[in-house]
Amino acid sequence: MTTVQTLKVADQDGESRLDRWLKKRFPQVTQGQVEKFCRTGQIRVDGGRVKASDRVGPGMEIRLPPLPDTDAPVRPKPDRMPATDAAMIQACVLWKDDHIIALNKPPGLPSQGGSGQGERHVDGLSAALMFGYKDRPKLVHRLDKDTSGILLLARTDRIARALSEAFRERTTRKIYWAVVAGVPHPRKATVRFGLVKAAGRGSGGEGEKMRAIHPRDIDATEGAKRATTDYAVLDALGSRAAWVALVPVTGRTHQLRAHMAELGHPIIGDGKYGGSGQENLGEGWGAQLGGEISRKLHLHARSLSFDHPITGKRITLTAPLPEHMARTWATLGWREGDVPEDPFRDDDA
Repeated sequence: MTTVQTLKVADQDGESRLDRWLKKRFPQVTQGQVEKFCRTGQIRVDGGRVKASDRVGPGMEIRLPPLPDTDAPVRPKPDRMPATDAAMIQACVLWKDDHIIALNKPPGLPSQGGSGQGERHVDGLSAALMFGYKDRPKLVHRLDKDTSGILLLARTDRIARALSEAFRERTTRKIYWAVVAGVPHPRKATVRFGLVKAAGRGSGGEGEKMRAIHPRDIDATEGAKRATTDYAVLDALGSRAAWVALVPVTGRTHQLRAHMAELGHPIIGDGKYGGSGQENLGEGWGAQLGGEISRKLHLHARSLSFDHPITGKRITLTAPLPEHMARTWATLGWREGDVPEDPFRDDDA
């Protein structure tokens, strides 16, 4: 066994998942061991608890417990990817060139694997996105399982590092569309509540839920991180629901969902943060509208702008709504073309 040690992620390592970073250096450690070490707090990043799927980058310090010396058991190769899965992920391709692939990720498909996920996630299906390249494309950011929309993959390590840096330096611009309960007031504003992981790991998944912290209490709350979200109301159904655009200025776990719920306007279909009923929850309502409206999460990564790492050209991609949200728009009489793609543009002028 090794001893307790603290390692720093080097610049040349770029950004990657914690479990992959660890297994690249300690191949004898199994995925199950990594997840257990994270779950029990034995692995920490910059002093905080993490999940195996969390991303680490240059300069971060990773504390490791004693690790086994013997090699991990050889696992049998997984069965060949089902043709239906390959066709499904290929149909998600929204745009691609020699360097980057952009997907319109469907709701319900995880970006990455985890305990019990198997290989049916974007990362696990990436072999179907090689399109003649020798290596699988690499995820450079993530979307929650139930969030749909634009997801970028890099076709080479060089491009992965460049795009990861762009996300880290916030030179990219992401705009999400959502339907929320009630109508936020004011109709355009910035949310600055901090976020901290909720204590406990109950049957409801509390360990993965974020708790909002008032800005004045962030510094005094252990583990709390600052988070900033811009929102704008684009249309409304009376006082019952609103179509909003959201810009995550920072990129915290569940940031948009937690921020809108804290305002009293949870995203429709968000049982984790908004409850599952139609009861009044403050200024807004519960996370279900009832009737013809789907109970799925109504959160979609609508557009993404970034500077191309090779050409330098500013690329802006737009993803069509998923089926359940398109039905909601039709039911409520909303039309995608009736609103500006970037309702915050005048604010930046």
